[in-house]
Amino acid sequence: MSGAAPRSERPPGDRAGAGASAALVPERSVHAASLVAFVGLLRRDLRVLTRERGRFLLRTVSQPLLLVFVFTYVFPRIGQDLRGFGGAASFTDILVPGVLAIAVLIKGIQVVALPLVEEFGYTNEIEDRVMAPLPVWGVAVEKIVAAALQGLLAALIVLPIALWVPAETPQLAVVWPHLVAVALCSALLAGALGLALGTSVEPNQVPIMFSVVILPITFLGATYFPWAQLDAIPWLQWAVLANPLVYMAEGFRMALTPQFPHMSPWGIYAGLVGLTLVFGALGVRGFHRRVIG
Repeated sequence: MSGAAPRSERPPGDRAGAGASAALVPERSVHAASLVAFVGLLRRDLRVLTRERGRFLLRTVSQPLLLVFVFTYVFPRIGQDLRGFGGAASFTDILVPGVLAIAVLIKGIQVVALPLVEEFGYTNEIEDRVMAPLPVWGVAVEKIVAAALQGLLAALIVLPIALWVPAETPQLAVVWPHLVAVALCSALLAGALGLALGTSVEPNQVPIMFSVVILPITFLGATYFPWAQLDAIPWLQWAVLANPLVYMAEGFRMALTPQFPHMSPWGIYAGLVGLTLVFGALGVRGFHRRVIG
């Protein structure tokens, strides 16, 4: 007589149901683990920001403060006030939206592109990040989101400077729905551009990136003039449509000074969303290629 306990029988239907349930559990756990890892990486980046808030403020404020101070405070005081741009009352009305756009764009490049160049080149810190239970593309997207959050913070810091430093108060007529939408889209676009640049540039090419990419983007980004005023140079007006800063500056112009000439809302949002998808796809693909090898 066998001492083994009798095996309990389970109907085939129950076994099938148990198998289906077991198959569903890992899928949910993978998604949950990925979400936790994504939030953890994001919190880590924000924690680093709080520890480096002094450098963050310095890098965020320095360029916009100099632009606003020289063009909208010093120039009027010495009789060099710039007027007549697109019917604006003063150059301040043109420059304020452009300064916000520059702040968001530069922050996206500073937060994503420059650290990525080091992580892929010198420190290899990227290996620690990709060990998280998160797809490689998820790590790349996290960097875009982290840059977007810091870009929004940069805009909030720079806006009071752009409003209070000028000798003449800008004529703002804020359209809040446009302002919120443009700020979010611009911050994501800046992060996507930073990811695309950071995954395509080698450490020894950083000076070239600033001279060949960043400077043309900044000077031809409709920050110092409305895009509509380029109709006097038709080929340039069409060429700068490939510049992401054009849509960011025109978007803030539409949201802050809508009484003055600006690009159509459809053109602005199409450019912001379209270039975010393009640079995001390039950045994620480049990130995957650099990580996987």
